[in-house]
Amino acid sequence: MDLNASPLPEDDELPTQEPVEDLILDQPINESSVQTLHREREERRRRLKRENRDEVPRQHAQFARNDFMIQSKGSRYAGKIRPIPHGWLDCPPFGQCLEGSIVPSKVPLDETYNDAVIPGRRYSSKQVINGQRRFGRELGLVVDLTNTTRYYSPLEYTKLGIKYIKIACKGRDAVPDNESVNKFVYEVMQFIGRQKHSRKAVLVHCTHGHNRTGFMIVHYLIRTKLCSVTEALDLFKVARPPGIYKRDYIEALYSFYHECPEKLVCPPTPDWKRSSDLDLNGEAVQDQDDEEDGDNIGLLHEQHVENGPITNDDVLGDAVCYDEQEFLRQKCYSLFELSPTGKGTSQFPGSHPVSLNRDNLQLLRQRYYYATWKADGTRYMMLIALHGCYLIDRNFCFRRVQLRFPLKVEFEGYLFHHYTLIDGEMIIDAVPDIGLKRRYLAYDLIALNNQSVIKLPFSERWKLLEEEVIRPRNNEKKYIDREGKGNLTYRYEMEPFGVRRKDFWLLSTVGKLLKGFIPSLSHASDGLIFQGWDDPYVPRTHEGLLKWKYPEMNSVDFLFEIGTDNRQSVFLYERGKKKLMDGYRVAFKDDDDLQDYSGKIIECSWDQESGCWVCMRARTDKSTPNDINTCRKVMRSISDNITEDVLLNEISEIVRLPMYADRIEKAHQLQHRRR
Repeated sequence: MDLNASPLPEDDELPTQEPVEDLILDQPINESSVQTLHREREERRRRLKRENRDEVPRQHAQFARNDFMIQSKGSRYAGKIRPIPHGWLDCPPFGQCLEGSIVPSKVPLDETYNDAVIPGRRYSSKQVINGQRRFGRELGLVVDLTNTTRYYSPLEYTKLGIKYIKIACKGRDAVPDNESVNKFVYEVMQFIGRQKHSRKAVLVHCTHGHNRTGFMIVHYLIRTKLCSVTEALDLFKVARPPGIYKRDYIEALYSFYHECPEKLVCPPTPDWKRSSDLDLNGEAVQDQDDEEDGDNIGLLHEQHVENGPITNDDVLGDAVCYDEQEFLRQKCYSLFELSPTGKGTSQFPGSHPVSLNRDNLQLLRQRYYYATWKADGTRYMMLIALHGCYLIDRNFCFRRVQLRFPLKVEFEGYLFHHYTLIDGEMIIDAVPDIGLKRRYLAYDLIALNNQSVIKLPFSERWKLLEEEVIRPRNNEKKYIDREGKGNLTYRYEMEPFGVRRKDFWLLSTVGKLLKGFIPSLSHASDGLIFQGWDDPYVPRTHEGLLKWKYPEMNSVDFLFEIGTDNRQSVFLYERGKKKLMDGYRVAFKDDDDLQDYSGKIIECSWDQESGCWVCMRARTDKSTPNDINTCRKVMRSISDNITEDVLLNEISEIVRLPMYADRIEKAHQLQHRRR
C-alpha cells in the first residue's frame, strides 16, 4: 500500500479530471433539484414520524467528535432535517484558481447535512481536499467568511495541518466591513508570501462563494495586481461565473477605490439562487445567507462618517489587525535604520522638536536654518505601500486610508510607490464657498521606495518629497481632469483628504511669516518651526529641531486622573513610567465635567497670573503624557519669555552673519533666474 498516494474518493465523491463545477452541471439528472427535494421531503418526514411514535431516541453518536456536531435537545433543528442554505445544492462547488492559489468556493457542509443532500451532490471537507488534489493543488489555507459556525468544524482542516481563518461577514444588507477586508488581504498575502518553493491553495468561501467571497478576492486583486475595479471584477467573473451579482457590493467596490466607471454592469441573479417554495421541513425559504440561525458572530463595522463638522480629533482610516500592525511597525523601524523590537514594545520613531529657549536659540547662529509655520493640527507619518497607505499616529498605531501615489517613472516594474515613508500633519482648512476641508501637509521624507534617506540633508529630502511624491500625483490629476485627454476612471476628489508639501522659507522671511502669512492662514497656527537645512533626519527627540510658540500657547501634555476620593492628580513620564507631579494644579472651564477628562491626556498652558496650568483640550491622538524633561524645557522656554519682538530682533542679527548672508544671496539669485 502506497502511504503517499491520495486517498480514494468515497462513493459520493466525483471521480473527475475536469473542474468539479463543470461535471456537476453536466451530470444527467432526471428530475430537478426542487422536485427531488419535494419527493424526498415527504419520505423523510414519514420516517421521522414513525421514529417519534415508537419513542426511539434519535442518536447522534457519530456527531460527538466535537462541539460543532453536537445537537442539543433544545436545538432549533432537533427532530428535523438540517436545512441546507437556499440555492446551495445547484450552486457550483468551486471556481477556477485565481493568481495560481486562490480558489473561490461555496461552503462545504459536514455529514450532519447528509440527510438533506443526496449522494453525488455532497460537498464536504473531504471533497474539497481531494478535489484540489486532482488539480495538483494541496490545500493550505481555508478562509471562512460565513457569519455562522453551524456548517462544519474547523477541526476538519486543522487536524490535517491546513490553516483555518474565520472572518465573519454578514451576508445580507451589508458588505464586508473595511477592517475585515484588511485582515483578509493581509492574511492571504502573508500566507502566499511565505511559500517559496510550492504554492498551496487558498480556499475562500462564504455561503455560495460569489458575493462576499468575490468582494474579498476583488479587493485582494486590486491591492496586489494593482488593477482597476472593473478589471478585478472581470477576473473574478471568469473564474466564478457570473461573478458578484449584488449591485450594492459592486457599487461599494467602485466607491471605496474612488473609481467612476462609464457603465456599471451587474450580472443577473443566478437561477440556482432564485426563490423556491419550501425547504425539506416544509418551511418557507428565506432568501438570505446565514443571519437567522441565532449564532451570528459578525459585528457591524464602526463607520467613521463625517456627518457633523470635521475636527482634528476625528478617527481617520480603517483599523488593521494586530499582526499587520506589528509587521508595519517593524517595517518602519527598518526604514528608520533602527533595531527591531519585540512585539508590542515599539514606540513612535518620528522626530520631535524641542522648545526654543535662550540657550538653543544660539543654534540658529551655528547652523543654517529654514523656517515654517507650526500648524495646530494632528501629527501623522504616512507609509505608502502598493497594497495601501497607512496613517501612523503618535501612539504608533496604523490605520489604512485609500490614496493613490503614482511614481514619476516606472521603478523596478512598479508604477506606484512601495514603502515610501513621509512625515507630516493633518490640518483642517476653512475654504471659502466650500467649507471645511481636510489636508495632509507633508514636510519630510524618511524613505523612498524601500530605501532610507534619513542620512541625506533636509534640503535634499524636501526636494525629493516634491519631485518624487507630490508632483507625480498632481500631474496625474491634471491629466485625468484634462477634457478629452484623461482616460482613467480614478477620481482624486473622492479621496478622504488632499496632500500637499509644506513650504519652508529662508530665515530672513520670519517677519513676513509672523506678520502676514500666519494671520492669513485658513487653519490654526500656534507658532514657528526652525529646521536645520543640512540636518539628517533624527528619530525621536531632535535637539536641533526647534519650535517657538506664542507665549500663551506654550503647553505640556499631562495625564489627568481623578482618584476614588475625588482627588485630582496629574502625571508625566519619567524613564517610561508615570510620575505624580505633586503641587501641580490644573484649572478647567466652569462648565467642564472633570470626569470626562479622567484617564486622558490633557494639553495645558501656563497661566502666569494664577500660577497654575489651564486645560486647553483633551489629546485624543496621544495615549502617554510628556516626559518630565520635555516639561522642564517648556518651563524654561516660558521663563525665558522669548516674545515675538525678541525673536525678530535676534533673527535680524543672525541673518547678517556671513553663513546666512552668502547663502541667502545665492538663493535670491536662483529664484530670480527661475522667473
